Formats: sequence, C-alpha cells, structure tokens
Amino acid sequence: MNLIAGVDEVGRGPLAGPVVTAAVVLPSSFNLPGLTDSKKLSKARRIALDALIKEQALCYAFGEASCAEIDALNILQATMLAMRRAVLALEVQPHAVKVDGNRVPDLPMQAAAIVGGDGKVAEISAASIIAKVARDTYMAELSASFPAYGWEQNSGYPTRQHLAALSEFGVTEHHRKSFAPVAKLL
Repeated sequence: MNLIAGVDEVGRGPLAGPVVTAAVVLPSSFNLPGLTDSKKLSKARRIALDALIKEQALCYAFGEASCAEIDALNILQATMLAMRRAVLALEVQPHAVKVDGNRVPDLPMQAAAIVGGDGKVAEISAASIIAKVARDTYMAELSASFPAYGWEQNSGYPTRQHLAALSEFGVTEHHRKSFAPVAKLL
C-alpha cells in the first residue's frame, strides 16, 4: 500500500497566533463527500467534517510555528518548518506527501506541491479542515485572556476590531512583531 499524506497550513496572514499545519493519511477506502478547501465551508460544516476525518484517517498530526519562530524565520520558512513537524509527527510515515501551494518543506520522502490542492486532493482537503478547526479553537481559547482583540471571531486576522484593540491596548506576546501593523506600534 502506497501511503500518501496531504499537508496544508492555516494562519499565514493573521497578526497573532501560530501558523498551524496538519498532515493527514487517509485509507484507500476513505469516502467522505463534501471535502474541499476549509475556507469554502461554514464553521459548523468544518467542525462536523473535522470529527469524521479524525475518526476515519489512518493517522493525522499537527505542526506549528510560534510567533517568535515566524518573526525569526519569516512566515514562509516558519510555515515550511510547521509542515515538516506535522509530517514527521505522523504515527505512520507516508511514502509521499502532497502539499497545498507551490513549495514543499524539506522532507525525507518524495513531496509534491499542488496549487489549489486543498480543493482537489482529499488528503490535502482533510488537512486543511482539521488545521483550520485546530487553529480557530486555539485562538478562541486564547481570546478568553485577551477579549478586546476579538480572536474568537477573527482568529488573529487584521480586522477593524483587532487593529483598534492593537492601537488601544498594545501588542501582546501572541502578536507577530515582524508583521507591519504590529511592528509600527513597537
């Protein structure tokens, strides 16, 4: 059996929080209608699919890169690091990896980048969905300690509320200090 892992990231654009990646290996018998790019699904549908994916996957794992790593490396390199972490954390190592986008991380197995892969390849769609649910859940939990920033709704993206809170309350340890709207406040 030739095992393929799908990999995707969530959270390259936010001003706060980690970039989160997921790697998913699906069984050949996997059949879950409605899998697509997580951004095209409602929150309720993502949560429902998240549970079904985790139940049916051969294995899955998450990787992340912290705000400090994003600031030190840049968002692209931090994303590649988080992807590598997710793949290497898989319980069963795949023979090949398919990554959403146009670049692949440094991996010990064959890897291919697929632009728009989160809408074309079931393994990448699955990774997209579980990564999005994981990151959104983390940001909602973090929001309890920093309610002014609205992270439970904006997941750290630069919304009007988030930018206004940055101006009024300042930068937290969960902000990416290398991102322009944050950097100009420092």
